Amino acid sequence: MKPVRFDRKKDKEFFKTLKSRVEGYFEENNISKKANSAMFLKTGILTVFYLIPIGFLWFGVITSPWVVIMLYTLLGIGQAGIGLSIMHDANHGAFSDKPRINNLVSRYIDAVGGSAITWRIQHNVLHHSYTNIDGYDEDIETPPFLRFSPHAERKPIHRLQYIYAWFFYSLMTVFWITAKDFIQLARYEKMDLVKGQNTTYKAEVGKMIVWKVMYWIIFFIVPVTVLTPVISWGVVFGGFILGHLLSGLILAAIFQPAHVMEDLKFDLPSEEGQMDVHPAVHQLETTSNYANGSSLLSWYAGGLNFQIEHHLFPHICHIHYKKIAPIVKATAKEFGIPYHEHKTFVRALWYHTKMLKALGRA
Repeated sequence: MKPVRFDRKKDKEFFKTLKSRVEGYFEENNISKKANSAMFLKTGILTVFYLIPIGFLWFGVITSPWVVIMLYTLLGIGQAGIGLSIMHDANHGAFSDKPRINNLVSRYIDAVGGSAITWRIQHNVLHHSYTNIDGYDEDIETPPFLRFSPHAERKPIHRLQYIYAWFFYSLMTVFWITAKDFIQLARYEKMDLVKGQNTTYKAEVGKMIVWKVMYWIIFFIVPVTVLTPVISWGVVFGGFILGHLLSGLILAAIFQPAHVMEDLKFDLPSEEGQMDVHPAVHQLETTSNYANGSSLLSWYAGGLNFQIEHHLFPHICHIHYKKIAPIVKATAKEFGIPYHEHKTFVRALWYHTKMLKALGRA
């Protein structure tokens, strides 16, 4: 990959001031930037919520197919919640001051069918470093039938992507538990990104195989074995896939309105790899918040509706975003830097859909 360099001298006073004010908030209130008691409680609640359905699928006396479907639906909701609220912070090093604890909690993503190492490379390294930069940010790199960037090639089929994209969004975690992580890991090895995670390709392939096999055994093979005397394996498989479709749709609905929006930038570096913007300002120009007044959404979504604060301070636990958001917004206004936000979740989804439509027709 050709290196991309941001102009750290331009608007440096803005980020210096913002960082000082955010640091001051934690110092004045004598609180840690990492997880607090509310975060620990939340982690416990989501973990138990995720384990209860699988407990019933393993040990419950189930005679109704609809109960199986309901339990897998709850698993899908729990899976998305764990991804949004627990493993996400840990993989950013935001859960604890201790790397060993962050590493342990980051494995929640492996336990729900994904992969910690491919997530860290795609999300932490590529997405956070090169947000909305075509050819670098893999969150806007899509299969041929989707177009998330105005710089990507437009095809006739993209005219309908605002309709069919939601179906493909729902396949996100189905792809995770089957092929995506293996494909990504091989590609990242060729890009020389795996060694940056202090590991080797061979070691990670071995871990990935073990975690995937364990996941399929726990969440599908054992339930099928236990339930097939009274429930057909097709019903169990259908419930399993339905839970993943719901999980994928939830994850996409939370992540996509944060960056693929009409009022956000998709700038490209110069031929020399230069971006004429400070990295912090770049994050504000390419990121949008939504529904910051919804405590329930913030709780479940892991504060990712405060996406601006997350991109500026990814090492701060999301439990603090609501408190530092007014500081970020006020400082951005003071320095004339854009602060994009939508008041409701529905409005954000609507504008994301409008962006998909525009990208399909522009």
